[in-house]
Amino acid sequence: MDGGDGGAVGVGCEPPTDRPSAETSGNVECPRSFVRKLRLSSRPVQDIVSIDERPAEVADRTVPGHWEGDLLVGHANASALGTLVERTTRFTLLVPLTAKDATAVRRAFAREVRTLPAQLRRSLTYDQGQEMREHRLFTKQTKMRVYFAHSQCPWERGTNENTNGLLRQFFPTGTEFQHISRREIKRVQAMLNDRPRKVLNWHSPAHAFHQLLR
Repeated sequence: MDGGDGGAVGVGCEPPTDRPSAETSGNVECPRSFVRKLRLSSRPVQDIVSIDERPAEVADRTVPGHWEGDLLVGHANASALGTLVERTTRFTLLVPLTAKDATAVRRAFAREVRTLPAQLRRSLTYDQGQEMREHRLFTKQTKMRVYFAHSQCPWERGTNENTNGLLRQFFPTGTEFQHISRREIKRVQAMLNDRPRKVLNWHSPAHAFHQLLR
C-alpha cells in the first residue's frame, strides 16, 4: 500500500500537521531507535549544508534528480542496506553495503549514483548520521550536493522514511543483510519500483523514472 510522503519544512523543524503520516503521526516525539542513534553519534558531521539551503525546486518536486538517502539497519545494528529514493518519481535504488562506516557507505553510494545520467543526480538529502561523514568526497566524486536535515526531524526526508517502511515488508526488522545477496536485493528493488503508486496517478516509479531517460 502506498503511503504519503513527508516534506521539508522551514527553520525550527516543525512537523507537518495538516497531513499526518506513518512517519510523523502528528507528534514531534521521535522513536526510541532514532533517539538512540543520535546518542551513539560520537561527534557531529562536519561542514554540513542545511536543508534550509536547498533550492525551491527540491521541495516542490518540479525538477527530477533530487534524492533522499538513509540506511535500513539490520539485526543488532551489525549490518545495513543503503536506500536512495528519487523525490519526483519515487524510484528507489537499494545499495548493498559491506559495512556501515562512512567510507564503505560513501563508496557504495557513489558507485551506485554514478550509473545515472548527470541530470538525474542533482542532490542528496540525508540525516546527520555518522555514515555520511565523507559527504564532501561523495560530492566531489558524484557532483551531487548533499543537504542535511535537522536533527530529530525524520519527516524532512518523508519520501525515504515511507519507502523504508515499505521495504520492511521484504526485509523485516532483524534481517541480517550480510547474508542477503546483491541479486536478491536488486530483485526487491525491481519489485518495489514496479508497484503502482497513487501519488503517481497509478503509474509505477519505474515507469515514471524511465520516462525521464527517454
